[in-house]
Amino acid sequence: MSTIRQLSKTIINQIAAGEVVERPASIVKELVENAIDATAAHIEITTAGGGKNLIRVTDNGCGIKKNELVLAVSRHCTSKLENNIHNIHTLGFRGEALPSIGLVSRLRLLSRMKNAEMGAEILVSGGKIQGPRPSASNCGTSVEVCDLFYAMPARLKFMKTDRAETTAITDVVRRIAIAFPHIHFTLSGPDRNVTEFVATGIGTQAQAMRLTQILGKEFVDNTVELDAKQEGVHLTGFASIPSYNRANCLQQFFYVNRRPIRDKILASAIRSAYRDIIARDRYCVIALFLEIDPMCVDVNVHPTKIDVRFRYPDLIRGLVISSICIALKKAGIRTATTGARTMRNAFQPRVVSAVPRYFSTPALPFNSHNWSKSFNWMPDTLYPSSSQSIISQPHLSNPLQNIEIPSLNLESSLLEKPHATSSLGTALAQIHQNYIIAQTEDSLIIVDQHAAHERLIYEALKQALYAKPLASQILLIPEIVELPEENVERLLEHAATLKKFGLVIASFSHATITIQETPAMLGEVNAASLVLDLADEVAEYETTNGLKVMLDYIAATMACHSSVRSGRILKAEEMNELLRKMEKTPAASTCNHGRPTYIELKLTDIKRLFKRR
Repeated sequence: MSTIRQLSKTIINQIAAGEVVERPASIVKELVENAIDATAAHIEITTAGGGKNLIRVTDNGCGIKKNELVLAVSRHCTSKLENNIHNIHTLGFRGEALPSIGLVSRLRLLSRMKNAEMGAEILVSGGKIQGPRPSASNCGTSVEVCDLFYAMPARLKFMKTDRAETTAITDVVRRIAIAFPHIHFTLSGPDRNVTEFVATGIGTQAQAMRLTQILGKEFVDNTVELDAKQEGVHLTGFASIPSYNRANCLQQFFYVNRRPIRDKILASAIRSAYRDIIARDRYCVIALFLEIDPMCVDVNVHPTKIDVRFRYPDLIRGLVISSICIALKKAGIRTATTGARTMRNAFQPRVVSAVPRYFSTPALPFNSHNWSKSFNWMPDTLYPSSSQSIISQPHLSNPLQNIEIPSLNLESSLLEKPHATSSLGTALAQIHQNYIIAQTEDSLIIVDQHAAHERLIYEALKQALYAKPLASQILLIPEIVELPEENVERLLEHAATLKKFGLVIASFSHATITIQETPAMLGEVNAASLVLDLADEVAEYETTNGLKVMLDYIAATMACHSSVRSGRILKAEEMNELLRKMEKTPAASTCNHGRPTYIELKLTDIKRLFKRR
């Protein structure tokens, strides 16, 4: 058996540094968080070589005293934490960032207090400290990191390309900047274009302006505002409407006490809130901010401080789901503003030159005689005097007489004025026996009748299903399922919720449960398999949402088969009734599968199609 030995101080520090300094982006994160904790109003980040050659973070914060610079680059020295590890009000608190960075690179720390006449600097190279010594500097702190991982060359082999590291740094700065709209961020360097996020102030409006700077104006135009409080937890933010979505979750931002985090409970709650109003392979765009008592959340879980643990996860999950659902319901029926642009792009014709490149027109001197002779290929009768009409010319035929009568029977609806108070206007016609054309005061609406009616039936079915406990069917012989003891305890904690959905379970022993009743909607179902899946879901997400998903899927299938089919000819009254019900139904802008139910084309967009704007 090998002998147990104590590791050297150098190895211990390298292990700790490897946990904190994963890549250049993690260094930028730590330094920017230190600048924010120092109450900086302007933070400038400069990088070179994807951060591997140079990282410089400069702020105008409170600065560091000269006699405390050595402590600042020593392990476990910090001004942000006293005696309670659970009462944390700052982004940083461990006192490991600067010493870890100094161990794996060449670090230069320059700082000056606001009331000091002279600044001071200290150098750290591979863990060796030089200084401090006086140095001229502006108020605030500047941290310069060069030759990253020169002291740990093996780590350089795991770095990605300069472009990839530069992109990662940009993403880190963007995520932090979203939470602090009152701070001005500047990102520059020879490996990137200069990016600035100008300070916008404090409050909801300032937050929306900062999100516009980072995500573009389309984000705020296609989102609903979130604002909810429950048991000391305050939730704010912006969530996209269902028809505005992305192919990945990179534009989902979560913050707890303005700390950027990643959390599976929040991710699961968002999936649940958007589950039947967005396609399974699409993701909403959201910025979620939670203000919570620091004693109710543990941020000391991971060295990077990205993962957290909530004391009351069910409260957080329920608050997120309910606030998103309520906000989307209050917003009414809306479609993404990007739909009109997509339609315009689809209609844009390819520009093809009508004159071949090898063809040249002979130059002619410009005068009225040559002009009329050269271009006298149109008969003068096509341009009659104002007192004459083209139709009145005996030798000309009516240019409209051969146009066929429109195939659509618009009846009297064409003469009706659009509903002034309705967002979907008045139905004018049905084309291809599936699409309803409607007109509002300033737009044209195209509705997929099958998708729209499918959503209406689905919402009605869900309301009928969950208005009271679901019917269940009693098993003639209760089924016994063996489970790990911890899974049995988790399932029994949710027994009351499962009973509402028609699944009745009871404890049989410490490692088995009995299934006494199953939801009648499911018919013949493999009850044991269902319970095993629910146990796995509870273990991972602490929820039994899977059973509700199955029931909703059946309701969605029933709605799909019961809705008006493509090819069904509708009367004007039926089309208008469908539009009115859509306006009153939550999430009616998408069908059960996440596809859009209608597209809105503004009059300004139509004018652009015809080059009128």
